[in-house]
Amino acid sequence: MPLAWLLVLLPWAGAAVLGFLPRERVAALVNIGVSAAGFLLSLLLLAEPQGVTGWTRLDALNLPLLLLSSVVGLTTSVYSLGAIAAEGLDARRLRAFHVAFQLFMGAQALALLADNLGVMWVAVEIATLASVLMVGLHGTPAAIEAAWKFFILCGVGIALALLGTIILGLAAQAVPGEGEALSWAALLASAPRCDPGVLNLAFVFLLVGYGTKAGLVPLHAWLPDAEAEGPIAISAVLSGLLLNAALHAVLRVKAIVGANAETVPPGALLLAFGLASVLVAGFALWRRRDARRFFAWSSILHMGLAATGFGFGGVAGNLAGLLHMLGHSLAKSAVFFGIGAAVRLRGSQRIADLGGLCTTVPALGWALAISIAAVAGLPPFALFASEYLLVTEAAAQHPWAILPLGLGLLVAVAAKVQTLQALCFCDPPADRTTGRVDWTSLGPIWAHLVLALLLGVALPGPLRSMLGEAAGVGG
Repeated sequence: MPLAWLLVLLPWAGAAVLGFLPRERVAALVNIGVSAAGFLLSLLLLAEPQGVTGWTRLDALNLPLLLLSSVVGLTTSVYSLGAIAAEGLDARRLRAFHVAFQLFMGAQALALLADNLGVMWVAVEIATLASVLMVGLHGTPAAIEAAWKFFILCGVGIALALLGTIILGLAAQAVPGEGEALSWAALLASAPRCDPGVLNLAFVFLLVGYGTKAGLVPLHAWLPDAEAEGPIAISAVLSGLLLNAALHAVLRVKAIVGANAETVPPGALLLAFGLASVLVAGFALWRRRDARRFFAWSSILHMGLAATGFGFGGVAGNLAGLLHMLGHSLAKSAVFFGIGAAVRLRGSQRIADLGGLCTTVPALGWALAISIAAVAGLPPFALFASEYLLVTEAAAQHPWAILPLGLGLLVAVAAKVQTLQALCFCDPPADRTTGRVDWTSLGPIWAHLVLALLLGVALPGPLRSMLGEAAGVGG
């Protein structure tokens, strides 16, 4: 069996086993074991030859995203060992959480690996359904509402993506001599000879469809509720993984449509969605009083920044977008781990109730402060490097974009610095709640911060070469 399929089937086999494990601690340990095995398999992909194997493709674009997914999956499963018991779930819902988590991880891997556009669509749908289940696990009115909003809005989005997939396939089938119409390779080869009007129509549907999954404005309404109401682990994988899979699909389709010189430049549409997301989310951050909702809006902002890089296009723009996706996943997951630990101590998600963490719980407070600084794009972390690349590319090639991009970034950074101050350095609430945070919370936070730091200041040579090659794949 090809290694790529093992990366998909192992989590699904683990999900089948986890469905029959009644004991919470045992299930959590098995969940970590399956995630660790997936991480090791993803490392083996580095030695695999790149190319197409059946319905899967391994190349410079999806390989770093697969490695990132396995890292976030492993750290989230470790975090869940100490956190999931505090969620107040009964035995049935705990089993459902672990099953849905591994179903999601397998579908995430398939969505990134699929060479076939239809297979990728199915994988994204499976990941979405697993996420919906996790969001609604608490069973409260707010959680059920968030899950339904997630299901309905993303259901509409995935239906539009399906229509775009069909249109793109029909465009390729109209070209004589083409084989598998839904293969990425076949679509890319046939795109220069396809009808440009049909390609434009397909891209609009695919951008709107997968843009909904990526949380781009104005298709973002599900994301703040989903990341605020589900177990904290779902916030980490939604912001760190599902959004990346959707944006990866958009980037693949952009390369296909852009291969036809007569189409409307797809980067222009992506740039419009990206800048709108940066501006709307940047100003919306100032109205958030719930910590998890605040950082959910930050996810919308960062997906907008990545989309802006891909909208610029070229090697520099695509490299900025890819680095931003990697840095955001690491930093944002670390923030959610820290927020989750603080919520368990204080029993509230309100920013005002979580304040003074550096005074009352220094180990957690400082870890969270550094995580928020990383997600705010402050040096020396990866998001600073990617945002610097975005601004310099805008100045060099798209000077008109400096105003909206710079305004959105400045407003958002100011809001995040203010929230950092409120959460970590202000006076604590009157009860001065203290407590101990164990290694299952702090370990994943620091692991992510170290990786985000390496991406920002000491990008390894092989990864630098891989990202440079991936930037060329994106068109």
